[in-house]
Amino acid sequence: QVQPVESGGGVVQAGGSLRLSCTVPDFNSLGWFRQSPGREREFLAAMNWRGDIRPVADSVQGRFKISRSTTKTTVYLQMNDLKPDDTAIYYCATSTQFLQRGQPLGLRDYTSWGQGTQVTVSS
Repeated sequence: QVQPVESGGGVVQAGGSLRLSCTVPDFNSLGWFRQSPGREREFLAAMNWRGDIRPVADSVQGRFKISRSTTKTTVYLQMNDLKPDDTAIYYCATSTQFLQRGQPLGLRDYTSWGQGTQVTVSS
């Protein structure tokens, strides 16, 4: 598996928006995660290669959205109405398993991880 590469992190004021990008030539499933000091890595959103399954975590539902470019080599995480609690390192990761309806993937199913991109939300 080719290691995915994240970009788009930065500093934003509360209430603002950021769009993160994850570039990888192909995948069966791709997920976005985040981790802040003292917390476990948290699932945010995922999609399969077909793009027909796109689960989003309840904690960010309505604020975060996953999508991809027309070339299918970049997957985005659009983050709106950001809050200071969203401050974390954001990672994308790919899995060789194909995400299907009703069969969510676990953290360990994602085997190729990017280096992460820092998102800081100021109050």
